[in-house]
Amino acid sequence: MTDPIFFKPARTLTVGEAAEITGASLRDGYLSDVVITKLASIEQPSAGAVVFVGNKKHGKALSELKVAAVFCSEDVVSFVPKGVAALITNQPHKDFSIIGRVLFPEAIKPLSLLGDNGISPQAYIHPTARLEENVTVEAGVAIGRDVEIGSGTVIAAGAVIGANCRVGRNCYISSGVSLQCCLVGNRVYLYPGVRIGQDGFGYLSGAVGIEKVPQLGCVIIQDDVEIGANTTIDRGALSDTVIGEGTKIDNLVQIAHNVRIGRFCIIAAHTGIAGSVTVGDMSVLGGRVGISDHVNIGSKVQIAASSGVMNDIPDGEKWGGIPARPFKQWFREVAALRNIGKSSRERS
Repeated sequence: MTDPIFFKPARTLTVGEAAEITGASLRDGYLSDVVITKLASIEQPSAGAVVFVGNKKHGKALSELKVAAVFCSEDVVSFVPKGVAALITNQPHKDFSIIGRVLFPEAIKPLSLLGDNGISPQAYIHPTARLEENVTVEAGVAIGRDVEIGSGTVIAAGAVIGANCRVGRNCYISSGVSLQCCLVGNRVYLYPGVRIGQDGFGYLSGAVGIEKVPQLGCVIIQDDVEIGANTTIDRGALSDTVIGEGTKIDNLVQIAHNVRIGRFCIIAAHTGIAGSVTVGDMSVLGGRVGISDHVNIGSKVQIAASSGVMNDIPDGEKWGGIPARPFKQWFREVAALRNIGKSSRERS
């Protein structure tokens, strides 16, 4: 890692403490007092750093490593040079991340964009808005009538919160975010440029052209949701758009009106979800997935990147392709197409 200009370690940590926190096994006990001061990648190691190695292909790179410690699996530990603390674990990346969270707690919980606390005199707050104690509101924020905001929440510079919205406790509303017609739970992080609660894309052909359908619902965002930069979530037409507890949404995602996303889902960037789609709990949507309207996606479903989903998917299945179909079928068809493209000599 480069010099810590933006994130400084909250503390130092010994190798022995790292082993105790993660449950990793320390190969050389005499190195337990070695101090870890930073995180680094195996490509850019530095003194005092801890790195991780996830698989054998990076094993040889360990032999010349000059760091304080390395999280690695048993099958590559022999490559770790003497004098470097080897922390042996079945989950190197996960344990590395645990130590990262201990050293850099500020990096996982967004803080005030301008480094402010309290209410900026350059913010506009409607007299009827109700803010609990310990809310931070930065310059340029506009908060409408009858808004409620919970304790510990940070509203960063330039955010706009429309009338009657509710924002829970310990949330982070970043710069350029706009909220309207929405109810936001606790510990929700909305990153720059997120737009929540705008009109759904509802139109009908009429006698004088294309006529708008009223969008009267709202957006409900449950606890512990994170929504990436420039993602948009439309309010419902009659029913509500719902984002379930613990779901993580990447940048540049479009979620249309009346969509219902389950709990603990992962939705990667550039995904587009059309109106009235349901997605079950713990499902994963790869980047650039497109889902047609009124489709039902089950729980624990995995959809490959760039897939086009036009049909319902049962619980627990893995689909991919355009149009999306079960993995086995998709792979067979891809293999068949490759075979068609081969010459007769290559086929034989």
